[in-house]
Amino acid sequence: MADGFADLPTAREIWTRYGQMQLDRAYMPKVPEQLQWGFWAGVGPGTEALGPIRGRRVLDIGSGPGHHAVHLARDHGALVDAIELSPTQHQRAVEHFTNEPSVRFVNADVVDHLRTAEPYDAAYAIWTFACIDPHHVLPALRDSLRDGSLLVFSALHTNLHGQGPTPTVTPRPEAILVNGEQPIASKAWALTPQLWQDLLSHYGFRVEQCDVLHAPEADNLVAVTFIRARRRGSSARRTVCRPRTAEPLAPHAAVGVGAIVYGEKGLLLGRHKLGTFELPGGSLEGGESLEETAVRELAEECGLIADPQDVTLLGTLVDHVAGVPRVTVGALINRWEGEPHDQPGESVGDWQWWPLDNLPQQDLFECSGQILAAWRPDVPIDAPSAHYSPFRRD
Repeated sequence: MADGFADLPTAREIWTRYGQMQLDRAYMPKVPEQLQWGFWAGVGPGTEALGPIRGRRVLDIGSGPGHHAVHLARDHGALVDAIELSPTQHQRAVEHFTNEPSVRFVNADVVDHLRTAEPYDAAYAIWTFACIDPHHVLPALRDSLRDGSLLVFSALHTNLHGQGPTPTVTPRPEAILVNGEQPIASKAWALTPQLWQDLLSHYGFRVEQCDVLHAPEADNLVAVTFIRARRRGSSARRTVCRPRTAEPLAPHAAVGVGAIVYGEKGLLLGRHKLGTFELPGGSLEGGESLEETAVRELAEECGLIADPQDVTLLGTLVDHVAGVPRVTVGALINRWEGEPHDQPGESVGDWQWWPLDNLPQQDLFECSGQILAAWRPDVPIDAPSAHYSPFRRD
């Protein structure tokens, strides 16, 4: 494996071992009176973070021994599907809570479960998101929650040693502690709050609350990220654009070029490492013409070769993000050589040809959507408005 975790067991094996340790200890936590998103009572919000759930279908992601799900069913009248990957954790739940009519315990990977499940009215995860690749679980949740439904979860922010979160979607080595037992080596995703918000936005959620919960003891370095997000409304027919970041830009990055490569195979779009679909393109560099920028970015990102003379500049799109003027130029590539393929060190890859009448319905990058909407107003794309000035044709 290329991620450096080749010697680790799988997540299922890790949590099966953990569950067996708890079975051997005959340990079972009490059904709580409130959901506890961190590791400390009274820190952060409680069950109210899920909103009204009486009579509604609620998904418990990584339900462990099932005590949280039982609390929601007994005390709040929810209809809970408690999904647990580990068979021993699942065993703890079904053996202890055999007669809970409003809770259904399921031993499965949550993404596999969601492929056939009916839509949910809410979903939550307590600490589980530290153990799941967000690129694996967030698209499945987006497609399985009703419009406007809440996703509420907590994830690792710092560990026992105070090691803080990472700004990239990469796991790191961690250890699961059980009293009196050897630590279980594992891996975990501990992401910065801003990265969590970016990912959720990219995958169709609107973040309503994002807090870091700290231990009440000054010498306890562990912290937990708590997030409450809402599933944005979907469109069955239109392509929806994802917003750009509101972070301040370097001055040279305020002017960009997006290249439209369209032919018999369709429209060329790549997949950014954060999940968006994008046209080839990038920022204007000093001394370049706009045509040269389009040609350079085309070669750097997807390996296609073109001549600046074969580039038609369509026009400029001007809008503002966080008070910063953004100028984007659409460029139509009339002729090129080669086949698109991923390039080393580039953040966009997985290049594919898309029919104009069947573009990806979610996660089209905002700039790309604006360029395409200006080029072909007949293509149904929900892009934010921008002032478009077409270039004059002599």
